Amino acid sequence: MEKQLFVNIDTPIISALKLMDNIKVKLLIVGDAYNFLGLVSVGDIQRAIINNIDLNTPISNILRKDIIVANENESEEDIKRRMLQIRTEFMPVINNKNHVVRIVFWDDLISTKKLPPVEKLNFPVVIMAGGKGTRLKPITNVLPKPLIPIGKKPIVEHIIDRFIEVGCKDFYFSVNFKSELIEYFFNSFEHPEYCIRYLKEKEFLGTAGSLNLLNGKINSTFFVSNCDIIIDQDYSEIYNYHKNNKNELTLVAALKHYNIPYGTVETGYNGELMKMEEKPEITYKINAGLYILEPHLLNEIPVNEFFHITHLIEKIKNRNGKVGVFPVSEKSWRDIGEWDEYLKNMEE
Repeated sequence: MEKQLFVNIDTPIISALKLMDNIKVKLLIVGDAYNFLGLVSVGDIQRAIINNIDLNTPISNILRKDIIVANENESEEDIKRRMLQIRTEFMPVINNKNHVVRIVFWDDLISTKKLPPVEKLNFPVVIMAGGKGTRLKPITNVLPKPLIPIGKKPIVEHIIDRFIEVGCKDFYFSVNFKSELIEYFFNSFEHPEYCIRYLKEKEFLGTAGSLNLLNGKINSTFFVSNCDIIIDQDYSEIYNYHKNNKNELTLVAALKHYNIPYGTVETGYNGELMKMEEKPEITYKINAGLYILEPHLLNEIPVNEFFHITHLIEKIKNRNGKVGVFPVSEKSWRDIGEWDEYLKNMEE
């Protein structure tokens, strides 16, 4: 594992992000054991994506100077204190020759496996749980999609757990299809750390129509999540991006990479060949199904009308409002709404 944490300074941003995904880390060491050059984090890469930096740019272009490392003379207690302070999953220990003499991992020092969030958020969360789950038939002939199990718990509990980690405890479930089973499930056990209220659609209102039922009930920034996605990201970091950029709505987008198995060509006027590329990879930003909204947007959702969240985004953009996009890596986003993806994620 330790050797995998090192990347060359000329490594493209996209390659560094894929390596993080593959070995399930959010931090890499730039250089090698005998020539420490710096650190690159998933946050550095996310800021680069937000700033529209080409993902084929070398990571040397996004390295920060204000990194924190340990020196070989520091005690374990000092290193632990610093790691807690900056919330880092590991810290390289450097000697006076700029060699990496060892790496101290969060797991080795701290009893809790997961890094704590940047800050606690006590914001309401709306989980859109009213769909029929047609892509997951025949299992959704029996169970509503939110109750489909991932490991020992239904997917909606995994979603709730991630919000509880950042201090959220007030949940609203927008329900319709087999809503009585969802209510029965959550009424069958105690969950004192959070409470659930239900928004009951009389008919299907799309991915945002039922939010109108919250008008006058929510007066703060709030999250909206699909009921079939799991995102591995500190949600407080998404909120800080939302707040610092004064967005009215922020959507989370996952990077998705597609390999074209053919050589591609680009042509100009009169069919002149301009460029050829052999089996290129294309990267798109995919709407991941997680949003942060400001409460005044509830006034823009029509009453009892079919209305998607994309319609709301169009309304905001048409009046020159601000919608932001926060990127996450491909493997930080899991969409359980299709059979192939569900089968990959049956164990959590």
